Amino acid sequence: MRHSRRQLEPRHYTLRRRDRTPAWVDVSWRIVLAFALIGIALAVHWFDRDGLRQANGAPITFLDVLYFTMITVTTVGYGDIVPVTQQARMFDTFVVTPIRLFVWLIFLGTAYNFLLKQVWEKWRMTMIQRNLDGHIIVAGYGLSGSEAVGELIKRGTDPKTIVVIDENAAALRAAEACDVAVMEGNATRNAALEAAQVARARSIIVAAGRDDTSILIVLTARRLAPTVPISVVIRSEDNEPIAHQAGASTVINPASFAGLLLAGSTQGAHIAEYMADLAATGGQVALRQRAVTADEVGRPLAQIGTGLGHRIYRGDRSFGFWEIEAGKLQDGDQIVEVVPRERL
Repeated sequence: MRHSRRQLEPRHYTLRRRDRTPAWVDVSWRIVLAFALIGIALAVHWFDRDGLRQANGAPITFLDVLYFTMITVTTVGYGDIVPVTQQARMFDTFVVTPIRLFVWLIFLGTAYNFLLKQVWEKWRMTMIQRNLDGHIIVAGYGLSGSEAVGELIKRGTDPKTIVVIDENAAALRAAEACDVAVMEGNATRNAALEAAQVARARSIIVAAGRDDTSILIVLTARRLAPTVPISVVIRSEDNEPIAHQAGASTVINPASFAGLLLAGSTQGAHIAEYMADLAATGGQVALRQRAVTADEVGRPLAQIGTGLGHRIYRGDRSFGFWEIEAGKLQDGDQIVEVVPRERL
């Protein structure tokens, strides 16, 4: 079974990103360009029609010029109409011949557009993948993963800095619609996370939909990226300590959070509303974590001027605003504060 699974695992993982240019636009501009080049040749031939002669000696009409232009642009001509002056011959040599080549390249390029585009996109995604740095990896694009990506974008994160890893093709198509980079693969495998440059990521979000899979992804990611923050969604409360032991920086239990909101609502009608206000993008206030500044060192948490300080993190310990340790900020402290939404 191990051998068959290894063979099914793709050897190379590559990024993919939605092309913003619709196919009809691509084809349309090619057709317009081709007819524009033919129009230039037609106009010059018409204004210089005295330099053309028919084999039967008949006068040159507009239809003759149109016929001669199309035959000359698409082929080398049949000899029934020929340029006889030096000016007409020079025009056919140095203008019509390049136009002929461009028109053929345009139509051949359209015919082979998909092949050439695939090669170009593969090269472009390889370059993006190789230069990934400071990005956010989302392992799993189910309900929680898609909500996380949407919330990140609403909060101002550039979609180009988000990489979604999933094995489900439909989920990846949905992620592509958000203009993020996607990668088809199994995030529990070293190769998939290494291809997403996990060691250079800013943070990792794990939302595989199953606790065992999510914990395995955390284990793999933590081994490859010892210092990158990892947030994971865990459904069962019993698995939360295991996720922490696996290396998760933050463990989120949706059911527990919903329970907090429900319980809070029984203590006051506005408690749950305020908690949701803090968490939602469209709320009036927001929670923000930042490092203490040099001018704040030595001052109490209550006197910071950027927001309402709630907690500080000092190493592996945390202190609330009411504790004595919060009375004197130290260099290296992380402050969690509530700020008005517009300040973000």
